[in-house]
Amino acid sequence: MQEMKVDVLLGLQWGDEGKGKIVDVFTPKYDIIARFQGGPNAGHTLEFNGGKHVLHTIPSGIFHQETINLIGNGVIIDLKIFNDELEELREKGAEPSKNLVISKKSHLITPTHRLLDAAYEKAKGKQKIGSTLKGIGPTYTDKIARTSLRIGDIAMDNFQERYAKLKERHFNILKNYDFDIENHKIDGLSFVEYEQKWMDAAKSMDNIRLVDSEQFINDHLKAGKSVLAEGAQGTLLDVDFGSYPFVTSSNTISAAVCTGLGIAPNKIGKVFGVFKAYCTRVGSGPFPTELFDKDGELLREYGHEFGSTTGRPRRCGWLDLPALRYAIMINGVTDLIITKADVMDKFDTLKVCTSYKLGEQQLSYMPYEILDDKLEPVFETHQGWNEDITKTDSMDDLPQNFLKYIKYVENAVECPVSVVSVGPDRNQTIIR
Repeated sequence: MQEMKVDVLLGLQWGDEGKGKIVDVFTPKYDIIARFQGGPNAGHTLEFNGGKHVLHTIPSGIFHQETINLIGNGVIIDLKIFNDELEELREKGAEPSKNLVISKKSHLITPTHRLLDAAYEKAKGKQKIGSTLKGIGPTYTDKIARTSLRIGDIAMDNFQERYAKLKERHFNILKNYDFDIENHKIDGLSFVEYEQKWMDAAKSMDNIRLVDSEQFINDHLKAGKSVLAEGAQGTLLDVDFGSYPFVTSSNTISAAVCTGLGIAPNKIGKVFGVFKAYCTRVGSGPFPTELFDKDGELLREYGHEFGSTTGRPRRCGWLDLPALRYAIMINGVTDLIITKADVMDKFDTLKVCTSYKLGEQQLSYMPYEILDDKLEPVFETHQGWNEDITKTDSMDDLPQNFLKYIKYVENAVECPVSVVSVGPDRNQTIIR
């Protein structure tokens, strides 16, 4: 039997590209859906059968009972949030204990990681990065510092002792900040209340299968099983290649699949890159094509651009080709997927950023100077299509101006668009 490769699906912008929906659409083609990085700072929204479902830690294939959903070692888990997500899934008719497995090497976000995140963000003042306050940064910090706890540790006899030691270490750090632990709320709960629910959730982990995920996934590949790796956040939030320091704390690019799942580089197959027909960003940081006018407001209104994890209004702007080209290069993208094209239905004209001006230089890629206010976008104007495409189910029936837009993007970034999303529901998807 031929050994399979791992296909990858990830975002090419600042997150919120619609990855969850596309993973849900793709899931019937795969035996395993695997998350490989990030944590509950992700918000993957699925819509089908008239219902809307937001996932944070659990892979977006969970509603397909015949498909295994794997949380890899590169993912970090808040047990309280994770347990709430499990309960919500059960209420909606899914049974995660049947098709969800977790790497024993996944690291734990503890309640004190949440406190540290809030304290660090508060201390930054006006320089804050717009953290989701889910404890992501402090957890990855402890992982690198080799002081963190992992899912597999819960079953160890000395887990409580190790937890108490880590908690004491974090409290000692918090003494250096003007931070009121007693009155601080974590998702509406006091620290003591949140910690109790976190511990209760730790006891309920017996219902979920824990595995040595690197062995698990490689054994399945050898057995001819197909795997889709699901990315969280977006390429431009990558800790190395994004707009640092306004980034997430993990590697969000295709290379992270190898370290986040335990597979060799030669096991990577297709790389599907998801991008919106325009751009959005949540939180602080550079955004060259951001709009502060009526067009920006309309994009936010038509696209319902509010964070699925934070609820914050997203910043909106025109499509950025230099950034898209950069993300395609970094990830080795083989196939593009365009989402939220329907949001552009009502625009007579739309703009696309083709390059940046930096002084006398004209740049066709995203440079280190992305943080420089002197970086100016250069725009081209294109005709809109002024037609409702949400009920279209064939490429042949799409408006000519939209097809021209797709062809223009393909030529500009030298990568084919293989999937077009014309609405939020899983059925509103056209595979070319």
